[in-house]
Amino acid sequence: MEVKVKYELEFPINSSPQLLYQYISTPSGLSEWFADNVNSRGEIFTFIWEDTEERARLASRKSGEKVKFRWIDEGDKDTDYFFELKIMEDEITKDVSLLVTDFAPEDELGEAAQLWENQVADLKHVIGSV
Repeated sequence: MEVKVKYELEFPINSSPQLLYQYISTPSGLSEWFADNVNSRGEIFTFIWEDTEERARLASRKSGEKVKFRWIDEGDKDTDYFFELKIMEDEITKDVSLLVTDFAPEDELGEAAQLWENQVADLKHVIGSV
């Protein structure tokens, strides 16, 4: 199995943490920017992109702050890989940013980061933070 490395990206977003949380924690919010369609049954989320379907377990959530999804393999087992979306707010300036933690093969880090940049650009467009 291919080894993936962990990486983090931070994106400034002009939004309230409460509004942003709706877009990162609910199937309807996620399907507006992250995937073509998102369904959930309990803590299992199914992410659909064109011909691809991936399942992840909602591993943890902290209301208004972060969500963490752990990918599930073909045998319905949790993998070592996850992605986490964390909302950070500067206490003084009140600037809000989204911290993305994800994994990718080392030789695909640039592509993976570009994909997140595109996804987050969609998110900013959806919430009017352009």
